[in-house]
Amino acid sequence: MSTFLGMPSLPVYGTGNLHASQSFPKAAHRELGNAQLRANLGHATHTIRDKRLNVVSELPDWENLRDAGSAIKESVMARLPELLEQFEANFTARGGVIHWARDADEANEIVAGLIRATGETEAVKIKSMATQEIGLNEYLEEQGIAAYETDLAELIVQLDHDKPSHILVPAIHKNRTQVRDIFLREMEGVDPELTNDPARLAGAARAHLRRKFLTAKVAVSGANFALADSGTLAVVESEGNGRMCLTLPETLITVMGVEKLLPTWQDLEVFMQLLPRSSTGERMNPYTSLWTGVTEGDGPQNVHLVLLDNGRSAALADEMGRSALHCIRCSACMNVCPVYERTGGHAYGSTYPGPIGAILSPLMTGIQAEENNSLPYASSLCGACYDACPVKINIPDILVHLRSVDVDSKRGKKKIPTQMDIGMNAASWALSSGKRLGMLEKGLPLGRLAAGPDKKITKLPGIAAGWTQSRDIPAPPKQSFRDWWKKEHHAPDTAPAAAYNQEDQP
Repeated sequence: MSTFLGMPSLPVYGTGNLHASQSFPKAAHRELGNAQLRANLGHATHTIRDKRLNVVSELPDWENLRDAGSAIKESVMARLPELLEQFEANFTARGGVIHWARDADEANEIVAGLIRATGETEAVKIKSMATQEIGLNEYLEEQGIAAYETDLAELIVQLDHDKPSHILVPAIHKNRTQVRDIFLREMEGVDPELTNDPARLAGAARAHLRRKFLTAKVAVSGANFALADSGTLAVVESEGNGRMCLTLPETLITVMGVEKLLPTWQDLEVFMQLLPRSSTGERMNPYTSLWTGVTEGDGPQNVHLVLLDNGRSAALADEMGRSALHCIRCSACMNVCPVYERTGGHAYGSTYPGPIGAILSPLMTGIQAEENNSLPYASSLCGACYDACPVKINIPDILVHLRSVDVDSKRGKKKIPTQMDIGMNAASWALSSGKRLGMLEKGLPLGRLAAGPDKKITKLPGIAAGWTQSRDIPAPPKQSFRDWWKKEHHAPDTAPAAAYNQEDQP
């Protein structure tokens, strides 16, 4: 393991579903045209958001818990190689087998090889962001292995040949009627009179999955936490499907990002209060499963864990951005984000949508990777995500940091100034002197010539065109504030300049 983590000289070849195939502005424009999507998202995010606020307000020490969660995760990042070695020793001592995967390609090959070794061609799956990240289902299908999602929302997405659009609720972009139509179209033996009643839909899914649970010999899972001091893995879920997958099959294969470690059992206490309240708005999680290696005659007898880097070393190396690895995948940031609420998860292109995806994906793939350089701009920087994050990831600050990295990367070795550079330098020159600003304000009447009959400027040149693509600019006023002030107060010509700039003071 000592040569696995943090080796920039070893390239990451395949990062799976972390790359956007289209820039966020283009994808967002497409998704904004879907009125049903916006209605579904608005209803779902507001419901979850309100539930979270109610249960969080019950805890007088909520902010202290957030501080504790942040401190624990910061400690993990500072000691990650040491904790990974400790976890590996404890996990293997209890009968588990560790596999190290540098990227998505290696992880997929490992999982497929383990399934083939059992002689099986099917596996049941627990909802897992890590397996979504590496594109495991698609890879297994290419290898002739069928992977069946058992989480209800993941099942809906899989049956519809769609992709998840939310970390917690993958099918958040679909309503009950759409789900019923999917079941009628894709499920074998479903009642043709199936309604969109949630209980009826859940019953249909349960009947569909029952045979899979009882016959599957192999299960694939993710993990919410891993405890270094005991080699224990933990999965939290709300439906009981995870418990079925973790206990009935003979072989259990877990794929987990290396950042999911916690140092001790005691640390789990903090996160078992933070996670359910932040994710589902519940006081405690309905199903919490923990397993430590192999127990003879009880549960899976072949227990494997694939520890996944896949760009996490790159994120860890970024001093400003590494706190993105503190994320516990609660989705609280997404439920309060005005951008996500209107565009949905598919607009982000990556497995990780919303505010956390806007920083995590570029950090893990590199800001220059394909279209990922547009993700840090998918934010209004309102700060709601930071306020909601249970481990206090300062997403707005990291977004600004990544934007600066993106701008610097586009300058190239020759440092050729961009339109933004020229514009900022011009603004600096004008705004640093009251006299220069006053001189430029004399040209306001010329700006009015660019306005149309409705006294609005609807199109600007260059990079400023991005502003007028979705909004108009009012025509400049007939006179500047300075001119108005001089007229109303009969101030001397030099007074405004003197008031605004020390450069002009004697």
